[in-house]
Amino acid sequence: MSTVDGEDVRDVVNPAGAELVRCGWVTSAPDYIDYHDREWGRPVTGDDQVFERITLEAFQSGLSWITILRKRENFRAAFAGFSLPAVAAFGDEDVTRLLGDAGIIRNRAKIEATIANARAALGLGLSDLVWGHADPGAPVPATLADVPAQTPGSKALAKELKSHGFRFVGPTTAYALMQAIGLVDDHVADCWTRRGR
Repeated sequence: MSTVDGEDVRDVVNPAGAELVRCGWVTSAPDYIDYHDREWGRPVTGDDQVFERITLEAFQSGLSWITILRKRENFRAAFAGFSLPAVAAFGDEDVTRLLGDAGIIRNRAKIEATIANARAALGLGLSDLVWGHADPGAPVPATLADVPAQTPGSKALAKELKSHGFRFVGPTTAYALMQAIGLVDDHVADCWTRRGR
């Protein structure tokens, strides 16, 4: 069962015990439910924290999000807790180590992009840069079909990140990041987390 601030979500939002309505992408997998109910769309700030989300979204490209969620702790261990200075200092030996780590996605291009992105982010004020693209006025999606894959805002964010040397941050990945860290609220209209805020 998912909890928010230590309380069972059914007690917080739905004391009658009826089934909670969630966004259509949420399956019955506990990993998805927990991520949706406790994290997705809630504000995330801090350079290391935003860097983690950029990295996970980049690794997800072409894969199922559940794969990333189930490997998230392994990613944190492999990438030094997503500390920007630590990852920026990674070298060839670290790339070799990461390519041999079965706990993460062993994709050389994405591993090298993560290191390059950490170097690009050093001293940049990554969290402020990303949050400068917040879109609080985005329309509330009625259904999952109303949620876009990318927006003018995500195109602008991707372009700005690339101008600083970031890789694997196209407009679709940038929009997934914006959704994940709360720059936009794409919980559908009848989702309990939208009503419960």
